Amino acid sequence: MRHDIFAALALGAAVALAVPVADESSMPHVLRTRNIVDEVDDSYDFVVVGGGLAGLVLGARLSEDKNHTVLVLEAGSNGDEYRKRIDTPAYSYFESLWPTPLNWNFNTTPQAHANNNQRDTDASFFTGSSAINGLYMNRPGEIEVNAWQEMLGDMDGADNWSWDSFFAAMKKSETFTPPTAAIAQEAGITWDASSHGTTGPIHNSYPGYTFPLVKQWLEATESQGVANSDDTYGGQNWGSYVANSAINPANWTRSYSRSGYLDPLPPRPNYAVLANAHVTRVLFNSSSPKGNLSANAVEYTRDNGATKRIVTVKKEVILAGGTIGSPAVLLYSGVGPKDVLASAGVKLVSELPGVGQHLQDHLSANLQFSTDQATAGSIYDSNTTETYDPAFLSYINSAVAYVNASVLFGNGADGLHSNIKGQVDQFTSLMTTDSGVIAGNEAIYTTTVDKIFTSPLGLVELLIGNNNNGTVNIGAALQHPYSFGRIYINSSNPVDYPVIDPNYLVHPADVQTLREGLKLVRRIGTSGPLSASLSEEIWPGKDVQTDDEWDEFLRGSVFTEFHPSSTCAMLPLEQGGVVDAELRVYGLANVRVADASVPPISFSAHLMASTYGLAEQASDIIRAYHNRPISKSSNNTSSSNNTSTHNSDDDNSNQSSDRTLAFVNSYRGTENSDMDNDAKFSSLPRQTFKRRVSNPPYV
Repeated sequence: MRHDIFAALALGAAVALAVPVADESSMPHVLRTRNIVDEVDDSYDFVVVGGGLAGLVLGARLSEDKNHTVLVLEAGSNGDEYRKRIDTPAYSYFESLWPTPLNWNFNTTPQAHANNNQRDTDASFFTGSSAINGLYMNRPGEIEVNAWQEMLGDMDGADNWSWDSFFAAMKKSETFTPPTAAIAQEAGITWDASSHGTTGPIHNSYPGYTFPLVKQWLEATESQGVANSDDTYGGQNWGSYVANSAINPANWTRSYSRSGYLDPLPPRPNYAVLANAHVTRVLFNSSSPKGNLSANAVEYTRDNGATKRIVTVKKEVILAGGTIGSPAVLLYSGVGPKDVLASAGVKLVSELPGVGQHLQDHLSANLQFSTDQATAGSIYDSNTTETYDPAFLSYINSAVAYVNASVLFGNGADGLHSNIKGQVDQFTSLMTTDSGVIAGNEAIYTTTVDKIFTSPLGLVELLIGNNNNGTVNIGAALQHPYSFGRIYINSSNPVDYPVIDPNYLVHPADVQTLREGLKLVRRIGTSGPLSASLSEEIWPGKDVQTDDEWDEFLRGSVFTEFHPSSTCAMLPLEQGGVVDAELRVYGLANVRVADASVPPISFSAHLMASTYGLAEQASDIIRAYHNRPISKSSNNTSSSNNTSTHNSDDDNSNQSSDRTLAFVNSYRGTENSDMDNDAKFSSLPRQTFKRRVSNPPYV
């Protein structure tokens, strides 16, 4: 019997108690192309590279300022041909979009410590992975977010990344809806409404269907020492609970960045989104000073590199291509480690050793149990009326548990902690010889072992899912790896994929943590509370008992949770940082990065909620900077010439950030009414607004 590890990734909770189907007309997701264009202007104030989760947040928020023009360039298609599969939550498992052209299908290099297996990741179209992922909307914890801020020291803008600031930004992105009383009782769901937003673009709720398995999960995890949590969204994100999902309960559809941040917008003459536009390079003004280079254009292709076009940038380029895409654009633009660029045949523009470094990912493995109970998979396969019920099709796996070191390792936790601390030098220089990058790896490693390992934060995530027919999966996923990887290029052709080497399981503590997580999964799966739903363990089976047998199993079975991070890390430059606390790329006057590549440490959470929050915070920072009062003595002129767009916003980049921070505070907690009510614009005509301009010049 073959056990597909990627199918097994589909873990979470469905529901045996149906609720009335909502009237779809009450708040439909209507496809709108009002800001999606086929042609673009010659120049824009802001060019956002990537129309995925973060990119559409940035585009929507920056274009709220009518005096600024904004262009979002997305390499993938708009995904309209897959609309039903995107909008239906359960189709994440039953009609998965991972094998389609919407997925980049990036492969890692063969992983030496994972039986030389390769893994794939990422999505390629509007909204990126928010349209094809598992819809989990859990958040990182206060401890780890504050640890990120502390790593910045006294850097200007560090306060933007405190828990209080980040918490507010995550709340700003969401509209939370509690479950119905019947669903809450059946599944054992608890929540604290004060931890959530109420007027944001992304709906955050629960499925309209549940199974007894969900509540049994909460009872089973508690019986094995993992306490149930009443609220994990206010900063204490550990324990066992039923997570929120990105579901609009008005019509049981997926809520994602296009449905929240793009389609509800009215026509904005200052905003354009262009699909099938693969950014190849950022171009720089050759007369700008070394160490403060000014980007003046973005180069892109719409035909896989056969022809290239440019669009002029008057203010800023914001990279939002994700943990893989953003460092790749920098590298192909000549910004990155000197040795990598030389080997790839790319001309060095600005040496920045940390680009693509510090890669971390959530690595997972699972056990499978047989069941004679109804599962979401069996109901879907039955082809009955229930199979097509929108409430049932809103089912998504969402029962999880985040388990700390004391539960995982018991009396052995102190000894393991001491061992990990003693191995810092051995495991922080494996992928680089650059002293700054090594210092950054040491900072991440030390923060993880001293502030996270010893805290209540989860070192592993446990997930249960019954989306298969006749089986139930329970998985364990590593949350804070000590194995650091990297992303680099080995070609000068920007349409070639970057090389991804996560360096999975090189550190023995990662192996030990996953091993103990899987042992705990076995104990939970065979506990009394779950005995009513689960029969025998069929994968890997009881022949796996010793530590060596567990290690052999997991090395051959691990797969990614698709949560890579930290390749454009926000760290001091001397620690291999790529961006500062205001998201500016070191050495570049007007290029920022705003996506999951920025946080320097891996979070104990899925990345969707935190990335929405990061993009909201980034939008506030950028808007505050460009709307700040300008000193009368500064040069307030700018050039629209393609060779130089270095304007007063860049000339004043060395000013104190105090005024910028004050303006950021003025944006926090504000929502744009354009995005608050999707139905508000239903009477507007559906049409495409095209720019009537000549094509940008080719290079």
